[in-house]
Amino acid sequence: MAPVGARTTERGAARRLDVLLTLLVVAVAATWALLTPPLRAPDEPQHLNSVLRVAHGGGWPKPGDAVLAPVVQQARLDVALATDLPGRYVDRAATPQFADADIVPAAERARTDATTALPHGPAAEPDDVDQMSQHPPLYYALGAGVLHATGLADGRWDLQLLALRLLDVALLAPLVPLAAWSARRLTGSTAAGALAATFPLFSPQVGHILGAVNNDALITLVGGVVTALVVRVLTGDRRLRTAAAIGVVVGVGLLTKVMAAFLLPVVALAYLIGPGGALGAGTRGRGRALGGDVVRVLASGGAALAVGGWWWVRNLVIYGTVQPVGIERDLQGMVPEGVVAYTVQAWRRLSRSFFGDLGWLDLRTPQGFWMTATVVLLALGVVALTARRTWRPALVLVALPTTLTVAILYNGWSYYQQHGLLVGHQGRYLFGGLAALAVIVAVAVRRLVGGSEARVRAAVPVALAAGLAVTCYGLWFAFRGFYRPDGWPLGAAFDRWELLSPVGAGWLVAVPALTAAVALAAVSAAVRLTLPRRRAQL
Repeated sequence: MAPVGARTTERGAARRLDVLLTLLVVAVAATWALLTPPLRAPDEPQHLNSVLRVAHGGGWPKPGDAVLAPVVQQARLDVALATDLPGRYVDRAATPQFADADIVPAAERARTDATTALPHGPAAEPDDVDQMSQHPPLYYALGAGVLHATGLADGRWDLQLLALRLLDVALLAPLVPLAAWSARRLTGSTAAGALAATFPLFSPQVGHILGAVNNDALITLVGGVVTALVVRVLTGDRRLRTAAAIGVVVGVGLLTKVMAAFLLPVVALAYLIGPGGALGAGTRGRGRALGGDVVRVLASGGAALAVGGWWWVRNLVIYGTVQPVGIERDLQGMVPEGVVAYTVQAWRRLSRSFFGDLGWLDLRTPQGFWMTATVVLLALGVVALTARRTWRPALVLVALPTTLTVAILYNGWSYYQQHGLLVGHQGRYLFGGLAALAVIVAVAVRRLVGGSEARVRAAVPVALAAGLAVTCYGLWFAFRGFYRPDGWPLGAAFDRWELLSPVGAGWLVAVPALTAAVALAAVSAAVRLTLPRRRAQL
């Protein structure tokens, strides 16, 4: 047994590392918030538009009726959104190049006020439709509150966009301590928590999407909280109030996106196979245990329905469908190719965009990168299921991203079968499972190194260094793809970045530099985590 002083030192080192890893993930996402050109994240003009509409009293139109406001239409022109990035996976001959476009300087960009924040009539073009009203308005109300609180409700659109990007960064921040706490609670290993905390660094798409404006940030947070609460259930917490709390959190997610509904089957599985659950009880006690499971699952489901599920019931009553179509698509010439072709295409698109389709999914990382990452993640999931003491909890956690994946593929197949077009296959829709994946990876690595705490601690700086290498690669790949055509010197690419940014060059240097400093501090703390017991024994 380790001396008391050694245990105290280890806990202090772990807490410091938790803080540093949280700051590191936040700093990386903030760097992405500055690096990504304005409006160059998926559906960012529409997300911005919906926030502005709510902020200026425009309400929540029925799906298909929302239109981009004049300030957002001008914003697209200010930053030449209808152009191809230098690193686009294929150049379109008829489309102008982003590097050659005229960019309106930040100080001269359109401002938002009562006359420009709301549309003046119906959409003139399909691209002028804001499809976000097919979702509930919670995220957009939160964004509107941020703009009012910061005094930016009437301001330049690019500063509003940056403020909303930083809101998403703030929503990402709790994911790290939630994942670390969950891994520690599940395994009893302090170092396993640190391993889980490094997971967001291994996907450039996490920083890119959660450093941009979208409602996936709130779903990511909801998924992280639900994961932590499910881990409580899996470690013996069967209190009814915990079940109700899970339902409330899922209900918040349901006021954001329908994807939150797919968290509930995982909650049910946790109660069934967790301590005291029906599947773990003996024959005599199984009926009683099942009754308790049913009560708790109903408590979760009822709370979720009361808080946010009613929105989707309302849609069913008013529109005859759970999620109405937000935008009509041109489907001429589209022909479905069958289930095999669909599965191959859908899986490739999901895997690719989970790890690295940047911009509007048009800046693609090399196939070797995302395929290797996918195979490694799947292999670690299998390893986690072989851990003798934690295989049941691991099964529940694996079920969370798996359920989300199956839901996406099933929904996508239904649409593809009718129209021959793949829609909704984006890796960011799986981010509700990020915390669960982080815990799975920590359990798997702990299993691979033999389970001893000393070996797990030794793996932490290695995992952190690997995560930082992937992070640096992603940021460099994005910088080149966004701003540096072939033949351009670095200075010219930086000038282009500065021209597009809403803030000055000082911030573009200071934030990455601060991120690097936090990374060095985190690596140092991770290395020190391997030393406390040795010091105590000397």
